[in-house]
Amino acid sequence: MSDRGVELRLDAASGLPFYRQIIQQIEHAILARRLEPGDRLPTIRALSVELRINPNTIQKAYAELELRGIVTTQVGSGTFVSDTPIDSAEEELLARIDERVGRFVKDMEELGIGRERMAALVLGFREDR
Repeated sequence: MSDRGVELRLDAASGLPFYRQIIQQIEHAILARRLEPGDRLPTIRALSVELRINPNTIQKAYAELELRGIVTTQVGSGTFVSDTPIDSAEEELLARIDERVGRFVKDMEELGIGRERMAALVLGFREDR
């Protein structure tokens, strides 16, 4: 999705389901004001073609965003960013997660570890080692 400077990118190696990645990226775009209230999101079909994923995945993401009041769907018109602010506690949590993940990725890259291996390490991590 590349409307108003917002671009969705899916990472199959992240371990995070695609619909969750879509939700997070739309939330981040709203928090960063790259998406404003009233902005129209791409249609499910258009985004499905662009991202090369099943339309049901995008529908699931949009439905969850709508349940949380972040977007509204107007039948026949599309899906739009609502004027309901994202919960500030969630905003703070997302910022903390971004900061920690960024630190982790930077540390691993400094060790010469690529993102696919990082994902495998995270998925295989056990605290009891």
